[in-house]
Amino acid sequence: MFTGIIQDIGTIRRLQRRGDNTEFTVFSDTLAHDIKIGDSIAISGICLTATAVDPKVHQFAVTAVSETLQRATLGDLTVGAQVNLELALQPTGRLGGHFVQGHVDTVGRCSAILQRAGSWEICFDFPQEHGRYIVEKGSIAIDGVSLTVYDVKPTQFAASIIPRTWESTTLRLLKAGMRVNLEFDLIAKYIAKMTGLQTTDTITLDKLREYGC
Repeated sequence: MFTGIIQDIGTIRRLQRRGDNTEFTVFSDTLAHDIKIGDSIAISGICLTATAVDPKVHQFAVTAVSETLQRATLGDLTVGAQVNLELALQPTGRLGGHFVQGHVDTVGRCSAILQRAGSWEICFDFPQEHGRYIVEKGSIAIDGVSLTVYDVKPTQFAASIIPRTWESTTLRLLKAGMRVNLEFDLIAKYIAKMTGLQTTDTITLDKLREYGC
């Protein structure tokens, strides 16, 4: 379990194909010394397991299976690419963002980046069948970053990025047209399942009140 609060920006040092899978070697000056083999690490929102660690050179390795490569944007990465990193939440830690599993639901696309006074607004497109999981002012993880959505439309939403988040994540590297990993709110997914919402339905405050939430 993660929180969507990014702890470091890592750099892809090496990519190595192993059958249908890919091993990624990641450099992290901040986190590599805290990682042990078998630990879970969210890499741009994707929960992966450390398979090798070399703290002397500040790097670790993870392996992504073919299913993960197809479902997320890991296949877009090249040597030198930067990625958001977060270690798994400890029971004594603070939940600064929201509950993030590191299980990507779908890939979205950045459609626009607008600079505001003291912040940035980024618009994202997403497949319509996932619209039931998004509610105005609700939570979403974008490339592993916990954000609040607004201006929700059937296939688009916006999120505001404060300077701290802009500077400490890879969101500042986004350009219109780039793909991003999306993980929708876990609670929203459970509510959708329990209430029998259809693909074209969306969760609204009125519907939550109707079901006593």
